[in-house]
Amino acid sequence: MKVYKVKVNGKVYEVELESVSEKAGNIEAPVQASPKAAPVASGEGKEQKAPMAGTILDVKVSVGQQVNAGDVLFILEAMKLENEVVAEVSGVVKSIAVQKGAAVQNGQVLVVIG
Repeated sequence: MKVYKVKVNGKVYEVELESVSEKAGNIEAPVQASPKAAPVASGEGKEQKAPMAGTILDVKVSVGQQVNAGDVLFILEAMKLENEVVAEVSGVVKSIAVQKGAAVQNGQVLVVIG
């Protein structure tokens, strides 16, 4: 085990790092990426995109549902943190391009609100 000193915002912390063999790590099975949403014609709604890469843990809305700006649409896990993806605009959910468990990329369309 190696000990390092790390300075964060002017405060010094001691960090111990354990050497791990190749066989000791955890590996998760890859999740198949969801299909990309079909392009939306102008005037049909606002495409809301993923703010970061991650995995969709929960879908909080359904097609046809009325949403207001700020309503939670999805729970997106990124770097072991759960992030709320909220509606940028008010309107009716026209389409949902991802499902629970889907791996998404930064900028990928998640939902169309019109």
